[in-house]
Amino acid sequence: MNQSTDTVVVGSGIAGLLFALEMAKVGSVLVITKVDRSVTNTVKAQGGIAAAWAEGDSWEEHVQDTLTAGVGLCRQAVVEQVASKARETVQGLISLGCAFDETENGYDLHREGGHSARRILHSKDSTGAEIMRALLVRVDAHPEIEIREHTMAVDLITQGTLARRAGRLPPSDDRVLGLYALDTQSEMVFAVPAKVVALCTGGAGKVYLYTSNPDIASGDGVAIAWRAGATVANMEFVQFHPTCLFHPQARSFLISEALRGEGGVLRNGSGEAFMARYDPRKELAPRDIVARAIDAEIKRTGEDCAWLDMRHMDRSAIAHHFPTIDARCCALGIDMAKALIPVVPAAHYFCGGVVTDIHGETDIENLFALGEVACTGLHGANRLASNSLLEGAVFAKAAALVAHGRLESIATPPGLPTWDSGEASEPDEQVVITQIWDEVRRFMWNYVGIVRTNRRLLRARKRIELVQEEIQTYYWDFKLTGDLVELRNLATVAELVVECALRRRESRGLHHNTNYPESDARLAHDTILKRRW
Repeated sequence: MNQSTDTVVVGSGIAGLLFALEMAKVGSVLVITKVDRSVTNTVKAQGGIAAAWAEGDSWEEHVQDTLTAGVGLCRQAVVEQVASKARETVQGLISLGCAFDETENGYDLHREGGHSARRILHSKDSTGAEIMRALLVRVDAHPEIEIREHTMAVDLITQGTLARRAGRLPPSDDRVLGLYALDTQSEMVFAVPAKVVALCTGGAGKVYLYTSNPDIASGDGVAIAWRAGATVANMEFVQFHPTCLFHPQARSFLISEALRGEGGVLRNGSGEAFMARYDPRKELAPRDIVARAIDAEIKRTGEDCAWLDMRHMDRSAIAHHFPTIDARCCALGIDMAKALIPVVPAAHYFCGGVVTDIHGETDIENLFALGEVACTGLHGANRLASNSLLEGAVFAKAAALVAHGRLESIATPPGLPTWDSGEASEPDEQVVITQIWDEVRRFMWNYVGIVRTNRRLLRARKRIELVQEEIQTYYWDFKLTGDLVELRNLATVAELVVECALRRRESRGLHHNTNYPESDARLAHDTILKRRW
């Protein structure tokens, strides 16, 4: 079964839905999403969306804060584009029905680590869920948009991939023609011819044992773009959120940075407020610094976690400002008004990804990468808090403006070859996939985590080479399942992270290698990976 469309969007988070709404103004749009349409990284975003809103603040100051957090690797033109369009972008979300918290004096603005002012618009502590609610109302009602759930992208179809498949030399300038998709319920693979493809698949937190991400975050967009020949960069810069709830029943529940913005204090098991020993900004230092400080404190003391102290806020204030977090903690027997919250760092956000230009287009023509899957140059070596939702929204609009102008001139893709499963048989042992998945996540956590060494990285490279051999054999011997596709992508992302980390022989931002503890001005450039065929 082939399903042709003008635009296919892979992923149903903020970037994917906004791009779909824009592209539906000029043609048909198919959105494919791995599970339910509302299961995304976006819906898990607690803190908010950054924009210079208050009197006395400015987008230029937002630019400076972003550049500071990015430690010399941000693309200034991109930072200026995003920060200058932040207010307009938020107003656009409001016009689509997003409701942000207000006070009698206007919008209630939080402050988070790395920001020099209060500029985080939010909806209590579930901003992403509110944005998703509003966007899905619009998308579900649009006659030109179809959402196909329980469907995964398997591989892109480009002029280059078809040429290589036929034994011909690929063209020098590649162009996307569509993709192969897997219906995970029927386990049938079908081709989707399309004029424009947008990868909006989010991040890859599940490559690590401990993460704040949902189970869907297996790096699919980065992996399929890489296999098609797109350039990838800066995969070594994995942001570990400093404060994930440490509890056996809530291993992926995030404790928003907004709590520290409202005066939360990090303490060790002795009750000491330790952040002053690591950075003068204390709890409001950028995330990479806070995460490393907590990691160092845990290792120094031998304790299992650190503790976040919110006891300066009374019960009514906590319930008003942080109802989602409060409810979850209370359900686990933790009253934030009276007790310390156990927290640990967890893999949270990838600053690297598929390289794009200022419009979100990759080096494969008509293939766009939007949101966390992309490396736009906004985040550099460390993402500033609450810039992620903003990036997805700004680039969705920028990409659509470019795609609108060329959609009519793009020829309808020719009939694409159907998926060939060859001699593949039914999978015989699901335990093989489970075992390899667990192995990858554990060695990535132990060897390629918050603090790295050359020895650990080399061990990780050897392990991933062996794992890749096993996966390749299994992949071609057995019919596709959703778990197998995810495992293949997960291993690819792990390999890219390790390779980038080995190439960066310094410590900068989110990448900290004890063999090279200082930054090197000569290395203030992106780590670029281009596939060799």
